[in-house]
Amino acid sequence: MAAFSPQDAAEKILDLAAGFAGVGGCVVIVDEDSSANLRWANNTVTTNGVTRQRRITVVAVVERSGGQAAGVVSRSATAATDLAELVDAAVSAGRSSTPAEDAVPLVAPSGPADDAWSAPPQETSGAVFADFVAPLGEELARAQGAGRLLFGYAEHRMRTTYLASSTGVRLRHDQPTGKVEITGKSPDFLRSAWTAAPTRTFRDVDVAALHEDLARRLQWASRQVELPPGRYETLLPPTAVADLMIYMYWSAGARDAHDGRTVFSRPGGGTRVGERLTSVPLTLRSDPWAPGLECEPFVIAHLSTAETSVFDNGLPLAPTSWIDRGTLNALIQTRHSAALTGLALTPGIDNLILEHADGGPSLEEMIGSSRRSLLVTSLWYIREVDPQTLLLTGLTRDGLYLIEDGEVVGAVNNFRFNESPVDLLSRTSEVGATVRCLPREWSDDFTRTAMPPLRIPDFNMSTVSQAS
Repeated sequence: MAAFSPQDAAEKILDLAAGFAGVGGCVVIVDEDSSANLRWANNTVTTNGVTRQRRITVVAVVERSGGQAAGVVSRSATAATDLAELVDAAVSAGRSSTPAEDAVPLVAPSGPADDAWSAPPQETSGAVFADFVAPLGEELARAQGAGRLLFGYAEHRMRTTYLASSTGVRLRHDQPTGKVEITGKSPDFLRSAWTAAPTRTFRDVDVAALHEDLARRLQWASRQVELPPGRYETLLPPTAVADLMIYMYWSAGARDAHDGRTVFSRPGGGTRVGERLTSVPLTLRSDPWAPGLECEPFVIAHLSTAETSVFDNGLPLAPTSWIDRGTLNALIQTRHSAALTGLALTPGIDNLILEHADGGPSLEEMIGSSRRSLLVTSLWYIREVDPQTLLLTGLTRDGLYLIEDGEVVGAVNNFRFNESPVDLLSRTSEVGATVRCLPREWSDDFTRTAMPPLRIPDFNMSTVSQAS
């Protein structure tokens, strides 16, 4: 689509939509994506690549008998004729749809157009790895000399989103997202350890520290300890806590809770907002401007669900505490669900922070104060068992260790666990210092998290797993 800039495409689509009879409004989202990646295996860089993509979403609000329907179509567009076909498809979808339950007036501008609206999209390239490649090469060589094998993946994505509507909204957001994941293995592949780091620029990734962490864990695994299933005092590192809190966050829709379908539903009707979930003064919050975790400060909705509404596109976001010092304070809301529940309007935000009111020790200090505990590295293959309690199951992976008298004494066989993150918060006996981290299970979908390590006195390791 070389003939059109993202802004030109958005304006052209709005003009085309205005020409259709019965179209009462239109929203256009143009996502310009670029990504760069590196892969390495057996201590050798294997591949690298760069990709670029443009995707346009059109929301046509069509007047129907009984209300308004939203026709939503997303696809790539490379020529002027594609734009016309895209609008026609969205209008046709709206005309064939029933009135939308979440229909409300489209968002009006809350201020002047974004100063950066007219600027071209930002892009990433292989140059983003300029300060990363040399240290990576040094660590791959060090691993080779020490008889360790390193496997890994580094990725940087840049998405520039342009959002325009027939009400005059003109917003733009540039979102960098990066991650590094490294797995270390012994030459016989019997010992394995995983570590990772989030980044926006790759200038803050300490490859040597990541490698050192892997080397230490592989050394711990020189001794193998077999343990039976059961409930164990367990230290969950920030990455594992992130995976559990993200799933809980994704399950915190106000509409489903109001309808009695989730762990946040109040028996007898309504939601549990205002109820104390834990005596520990923990706060779970999101903030579009959190340092190092910055994300879009307005709603970008490509489709309507129980937690999102295309009619809310462009709605400003604000810092939100979901749990405030142990008390459930808010659930994810659209304007429609907020009207149904009578709760404050609190749309979802693309980052998540868990912290104790008084801070806490490092994970290393928590290890040092443990008499006998399990130390988890990461969780894997997390699935929901029961939405009413948010019971989850999953596996430990790439390193589960036994701590005795403040020292890690060996690696333990892996387990399948069965736990509810809501219940875990109520049973937490110690909270560490919050740090930026990368979830493992959800690293493709939700990367902006800061979590503390947690000590759980009776974590349910339900069965032995053969996963490595």
